[in-house]
Amino acid sequence: MAKPHALHGTGAALDEPLVRRIGPADLRDALMDGIDDFKAMPTHAFFIVLIYPVLGLVLAGTILGYDVMPLLFPIMSGFALVGPFAAIGLYELSRLREAGDAFAWTHMAAMLRSPVVGSIVTLGLLLLIVFIAWLATAGLLYRTAFGAWEPDSLGDFLTQVFATREGWTMIVVGNLLGLAFSTVALAVSVVSFPLLLDRNVSAATAVRTSIQVVAVNPGTMALWGLVVAASLVVGFLPLFLGLAVVLPILGHATWHLYRRAVSA
Repeated sequence: MAKPHALHGTGAALDEPLVRRIGPADLRDALMDGIDDFKAMPTHAFFIVLIYPVLGLVLAGTILGYDVMPLLFPIMSGFALVGPFAAIGLYELSRLREAGDAFAWTHMAAMLRSPVVGSIVTLGLLLLIVFIAWLATAGLLYRTAFGAWEPDSLGDFLTQVFATREGWTMIVVGNLLGLAFSTVALAVSVVSFPLLLDRNVSAATAVRTSIQVVAVNPGTMALWGLVVAASLVVGFLPLFLGLAVVLPILGHATWHLYRRAVSA
């Protein structure tokens, strides 16, 4: 017998999810619903994602202290690659509010006992591999452009990047490669994690459904990727502290995007 969602029940699997066509209006509505969720549950959402602004500050300080500034931008942009897994708790908060249930920490404990927790971890590791591959590629690109040269300061690094032909070549190629990595991450994860929380399906089914959502709605999903990227830039600007607002809103909005893109 099919169960209402993946966190409860006996573990019986549901049928193959059906994908809908969506448009820019659906993205707008999902974002507005995400903002409403954040307003209704600011304390919970803030504590769940508090680690990310702190982590960003620690990473930036470590990088600047150990003279590996070339990896600062790849690490910052890498938030978009692992963000879908990091927002698991936010999807659950939105699901509970949608169902009219009050939040309790027992719900988070139930996630750990879920029959799909293995699939969630597997997909999380997949995104981590993509993130590591992106960092390795960015490091290789930097060494190809500048060899073993190491900047003495942030100003020296920025001058070399923006005032030399090698620097602009690295910027153009790096952004193209970053787009490729982001496209892969978006395709496999845009709805896969919310789907796993909502239904008892396999990791393969979740990824296949996510890719299908992108294939059916290529323009809309490309626009969603731009929205995510622009929002993260805004979150990074005030010393990463904006992530404490940007990440929960995007996380909640992703749940509502999943509701619009996959038939109940």
